[in-house]
Amino acid sequence: MSTPLYSWGRFPRRPQRGHSCVWLDELPAHLNRVIEDHSSSLPYGNGRSYGDSCLAASDQVLHMRSLDRLIEADWDTGVLKVEAGITLAEVLAVAIPRGWFLPVTPGTQFATVGGAIANDVHGKNHHVRGTFGRHVRSFGLLRHGQPEMACSPSVNASLFCASIGGLGLTGVIHWAQLQLMPIRASQIDTTTVRFAHLAEFFSLSDELDDQHEYSVAWVDCLAKGADTGRGVFIVGDHAHYGSLEVGKRAKLSMPITPPVSLINSLSLSAFNNLYWRVHPSQRTQGRSAYEPFFYPLDRILHWNRIYGRRGFQQYQCVIPTANAEAAMGELLRAIADSGQGSFLAVLKRCGDMRSPGLLSFPMPGTSLALDFAQSEHLENVVFPRLDDIVRAAGGRLYPAKDAHMSGADFRQAYPAWERLEALRDPSLMSRFWSRVLL
Repeated sequence: MSTPLYSWGRFPRRPQRGHSCVWLDELPAHLNRVIEDHSSSLPYGNGRSYGDSCLAASDQVLHMRSLDRLIEADWDTGVLKVEAGITLAEVLAVAIPRGWFLPVTPGTQFATVGGAIANDVHGKNHHVRGTFGRHVRSFGLLRHGQPEMACSPSVNASLFCASIGGLGLTGVIHWAQLQLMPIRASQIDTTTVRFAHLAEFFSLSDELDDQHEYSVAWVDCLAKGADTGRGVFIVGDHAHYGSLEVGKRAKLSMPITPPVSLINSLSLSAFNNLYWRVHPSQRTQGRSAYEPFFYPLDRILHWNRIYGRRGFQQYQCVIPTANAEAAMGELLRAIADSGQGSFLAVLKRCGDMRSPGLLSFPMPGTSLALDFAQSEHLENVVFPRLDDIVRAAGGRLYPAKDAHMSGADFRQAYPAWERLEALRDPSLMSRFWSRVLL
């Protein structure tokens, strides 16, 4: 019996049975067998989606992780063709020594390329380079009962757009051609400064975002009163000199899943207060290896276990620019009142670079993301209050992180859902899609 697969948040706790194949040319027959045996399925990468978007309605997934090979590489132009199960870390391991980097990367390097496309991930440089989908030149798509096809902006263009951010529902992405970004060194030159309240975050962002490739802020999710929205602002750029060294940090690990969450209001308050105070009150230049800058949580393997057996949910929203400052203040006050949240609460501005994807999450505005230990109070009190604020401000939630969004909120926030549904492979169905539509 194979080890069951879960989403990263372990909520909803719906174990999935993974069906793997080793070679690309085996995939069509493999897909046919799974569909014939179980009626429907869903591609599943490395399990880094937080909610139920990576869970098949049938609980039978196509486990793509074993399709992890580099197919072609042009190191003069930075164009890479890879199998969809390769992780971003594995791409970086071959690209960095040759002077190339991912133009867009999310907060984990352990996502697969197929998953990055299906969720149209974004990163700290959305204001400069948009989403991951903008840097995908083409990919292979396999739909049940149909010949394999290539998709690009000019070939099968409607499926190309629907599959970027399409949550794995339009077909099985099995290879992808990516355009990488040239770098001179793998280190990141940074500027760090703490800020005292939310208005100061927006002032810093207005001043610094356009001057730097990367921009992000940690925010104290429990601060109240005049301190609401205080945090640490960090901008960065790829260094002009240094080594092209691949990350070699020793990894720690959370060895067990405790019966209850280790995150509570006391530990969270103490950490947040200390973390804010140890950072400089004046702008301070530094240099960081790329792993701690982009992927701070990746150092702790299985960090999701810290939330206990009930798992956790991430709440990630984006609020349009006109309403962002007021709505973010409301959200942070509501979160502080709840006494819940995570050590890593991320606040950042999104730019106006449009994604080719139909259901891409970012919009011009401000995004907030943080984790909550799963509880009835979270579902019945905290999330409804946050949802009301986001809805009133014209914002939306991120399907790749979601496990609770109502169908009405999803359809309002993502009006292109009907176009995706019209192009969905009928043999592919997720628990997310059935929840918000069916």
